[in-house]
Amino acid sequence: MAAKKVSLNNVGEKPCICGFCGYVTGIKSRLSQHMRTHTGERPYKCDQCDYSAAQKGHLNIHIALRHTGEKPYMCGECGYRTAHKSNLSKHMTNHTGERPYKCDRCDYSAAQKLTLDNHIAARHTGDKPFMCGECGYRTARKSSLSGHFRTHTGEKPYKCDQCGYSAATKSALKNHLVTHTGAKPYICGDCGFRAAQRCGLSFHMRTHTGEKPYKCDQCDYSAAWKSNLDRHKAKHTKPYRCDQCNYSAARKPTLEEHIAGKHTGEKPYMCGECGYRTAYRSALSQHMRTHTGEKPYKCDQCDYSAAYKYSLNRHVTAMHTGEQPYMCDSCGFGTARKFSLFQHMRTHTGEKPYKCDQCYYSAARKPNLDLHVAAKHTGDKPYMCDDCGYRAVQRCTLSRHMRTHTGEKPYKCDHCDYTAAGKATVDNHIEVKHTGVKPYMVGECGFRTNQKSKLSRHMRTHTREKPYKCDQCDYSAAVKSTLDRHLARHTGEKPYMCGECGHRTAQKYTLSRHMRIHTGEKPYKCDLCDYSAA
Repeated sequence: MAAKKVSLNNVGEKPCICGFCGYVTGIKSRLSQHMRTHTGERPYKCDQCDYSAAQKGHLNIHIALRHTGEKPYMCGECGYRTAHKSNLSKHMTNHTGERPYKCDRCDYSAAQKLTLDNHIAARHTGDKPFMCGECGYRTARKSSLSGHFRTHTGEKPYKCDQCGYSAATKSALKNHLVTHTGAKPYICGDCGFRAAQRCGLSFHMRTHTGEKPYKCDQCDYSAAWKSNLDRHKAKHTKPYRCDQCNYSAARKPTLEEHIAGKHTGEKPYMCGECGYRTAYRSALSQHMRTHTGEKPYKCDQCDYSAAYKYSLNRHVTAMHTGEQPYMCDSCGFGTARKFSLFQHMRTHTGEKPYKCDQCYYSAARKPNLDLHVAAKHTGDKPYMCDDCGYRAVQRCTLSRHMRTHTGEKPYKCDHCDYTAAGKATVDNHIEVKHTGVKPYMVGECGFRTNQKSKLSRHMRTHTREKPYKCDQCDYSAAVKSTLDRHLARHTGEKPYMCGECGHRTAQKYTLSRHMRIHTGEKPYKCDLCDYSAA
């Protein structure tokens, strides 16, 4: 496309403009060079390899760096050598500190004109003429665009001559070379921090000043470092798109994990302790906490700590703020999380969107489907209790089980002194003992309950349905817990142990009953006399 000519009054001293992206320059040859970023034309060919360049100067640099190795220009201060006299002149400013190029809009100065031009484009005009055709990324510098392209191609042309390291950008290679020389001439006057490069010291100083010069143009976020801003902005654009579904990601590794987890089924990350495998590196890191016991997330209002941030958030909402902004219009159910409300609504609609691909089972929640697949098809139970050998399909199930050993009961009733190891147990207690609400009723016999699941179980006493089958004999049960108790007869497993006397039992509720021998608790009262029973 031909360049457009515009009036000098409109653009000052830059009369040539690119019809593709609006790039403006005062030199026609520079516009011709710029147009090659759109056309991809590389007319300058290397006669010793397949390399080609959009500019003759780039070809000359390539030949000197890759083929002749000739670097006739040397710095007398430090021994730095280069193939170009202009590069040596630029390098010398590192020693002299000279910054002759001044910004006429602020106090910024630079050792090179190109650096000043980049500063003006980035900080004042906002001009970003160079755009990536893959993801829409825009930049004020052609070199930045070239470096950005390598995030798509994976190309790393800059090689370290002392080890096998390679880098996508020359600056990254320079930073790496410091690991060989160890030179760090730039020192922070506040704390003694040393840096190999002046820019490294400048970045460090922001930890003292709190300066965050990089602003997001789509929200209030600001960052001390441009790389942090670039990562943040990707959250808005999500340039990496899955070609098998509508998923998009801010980072390429995140997209690769999505494809492995959702489409190919690949699980490259494995736990060395128990063999647990996952498609996600973050999931493996979280899983490892079941072995290490690490709980890095601390509540600032009590002694509670959690292995996962979402667990801490739930704790704070449930135990401290009590806030429940999401309300069900059908029954008044309230929750602190929007997602929980969506799940709850399925108890009214009957929707079960998660389908098992091995049988007719469907579930309202994905964790329920995962449990079903593990329990009925794969038999996979990656989470194990170190105290008694109990194994679970889910991490949260193991966490609940661990409370049978620790005696922890973190969930408290706000109406009385009752405490429980699980939140669902407290919820049931409140409905049964305090609110008395039982909205679910059986038309056959008038039985009422506060839970839909209990209603479903009760209906089997009328229908005689027994959907839970034992895979070792002909036994079947109407309730899963009954089948679990039956299975213990085959396995002999008794994971629940009394800390007082060592008595072991196959069921948690049996252990609870046993504990009353030690505590003397007799919760069942006769309403005609003073008799009570355990």
